[in-house]
Amino acid sequence: APLGFTDVNLNSRNTYEVSRRRSAPEHLPHGGTAPAEPAPPPAEPAERARHRVGIAGAGSSFAEFFTRNFFTKRTKELKPAVQSAPGWKLFGKVPPRENLPKDSKIIQQEYEARTGRMYKPPPPSARRKNIEFEPLSTTALILEDRPANLPAKSVEEALRHRQEYDEMVAEAKKREIKEAHKRKKIMRERFKQEENIASAMVIWVNEILPNWEGMRATRRVRELWWQGLPPSVRGKVWSLAVGNELNITPELYEIFLSRAKERWKSFSETSSENDTEDAGASVADREASLELIKLDISRTFPSLYIFQKGGPYHDLLHSVLGAYTCYRPDVGYVQGMSFIAAVLILNLEEADAFIAFANLLNKPCQLAFFRVDHSMMLKYFAAFEVFFEENLPKLFLHFKSYSLTPDIYLIDWIFTLYSKSLPLDLACRVWDVFCRDGEEFLFRTGLGILRLYEDILLQMDFIHIAQFLTKLPEDITSEKLFSCIAAIQMQNSNKKWAQVFASLMKDNKEGDKNHSPAPKS
Repeated sequence: APLGFTDVNLNSRNTYEVSRRRSAPEHLPHGGTAPAEPAPPPAEPAERARHRVGIAGAGSSFAEFFTRNFFTKRTKELKPAVQSAPGWKLFGKVPPRENLPKDSKIIQQEYEARTGRMYKPPPPSARRKNIEFEPLSTTALILEDRPANLPAKSVEEALRHRQEYDEMVAEAKKREIKEAHKRKKIMRERFKQEENIASAMVIWVNEILPNWEGMRATRRVRELWWQGLPPSVRGKVWSLAVGNELNITPELYEIFLSRAKERWKSFSETSSENDTEDAGASVADREASLELIKLDISRTFPSLYIFQKGGPYHDLLHSVLGAYTCYRPDVGYVQGMSFIAAVLILNLEEADAFIAFANLLNKPCQLAFFRVDHSMMLKYFAAFEVFFEENLPKLFLHFKSYSLTPDIYLIDWIFTLYSKSLPLDLACRVWDVFCRDGEEFLFRTGLGILRLYEDILLQMDFIHIAQFLTKLPEDITSEKLFSCIAAIQMQNSNKKWAQVFASLMKDNKEGDKNHSPAPKS
């Protein structure tokens, strides 16, 4: 029989169509009539015929191989080829996309043509002024038509979608307008604060600091002090307010720093096993170890990355803490000192920071806590509870019902002077008034924090209260906190803090005398 060659149609979907047409020549087209018998080709030489037969046989065998191995399971699923627009993929053409993306103008025109409603934008004069933006939104997708294989939207549904779209845009406008007003309010407050700081700095530099001893106790200076010290004079005012009762000089700091470096060198040469096996080492020696100081430095203001290893203030903080452990071996290094030293380093030079640090820790309250004097700490807690009950009676009873004592939350606040619990800028403002009013303001600040979150704390149990007060919210602002602190009255039965604390100390001494054994005759 004469050999025929199958012509591969470019519109076929894939190789499977080619092989199916070859293997089933009796397949009829959609017209239902058999194609005419092709005319026999002219005779050709035998060698060329054998050559072409070999080629056709090879092509047929390849087609059968692909059909048998790759497309046996999808034979029933494939459909006849469909004419499509140009565009190719691995096994055929890509059909044209019917639903092309539309921009907002086309969507608006289609909506107006379908509903007969013309959307009239408001005139420029009707729009609100002083708004520097137009709200953007992707909610216009609700106006898109459905795909062709789904039922079209009805007129009522299209109107409902348009109404929902308008409502969403209106809500987005309101939200963005509200956020814009909030940002403008924050910026106005920031500008106002900067102006106040600039004007206050001039007063402090030109009037107060040159006449410190005569003006520090005046009402004007105290009111200006309450508003917060300008950062440029904060370190100087802290140094003057804390004082230097210990008469420490920069030369003395260098002496103790050199001793600390020698001690660190000896520590590094000694193995850690020998340190742990030394049972005769005192508590101060163990707490003054290099490893503990290094560990605490890495955990001091970790979000700032300036006190961690490699940071600009890492070695400086290490030097101040090391020098203090040699200066006061009776106190040694206690966890929490690193935060106090870090705040001073941020506002003072190295030697001045050490002088202020040593004198600050020599105050009665700090000395009692850092030396872990339990009897004195209990007196401070008792005095705190007196004013706690006076100012916040409901919260006081709530804490009592859970046996929640002040030491659970006050120790961390007093040890670090709130520099760990509050944001750094707010902690510095607390330090400002602490340098003015002394230890009383530390406990007043604690009562201010409890007053600020009183409603929240009344709904909590023991565990949640302890967790909440250990890690205060980060969004606390100085205005809210200081308004609550100002509402705290540090007066009980016409007795101020110092008088209440002194009476507690007196009662304690009398109790010790009553419990002391009688002298033998």
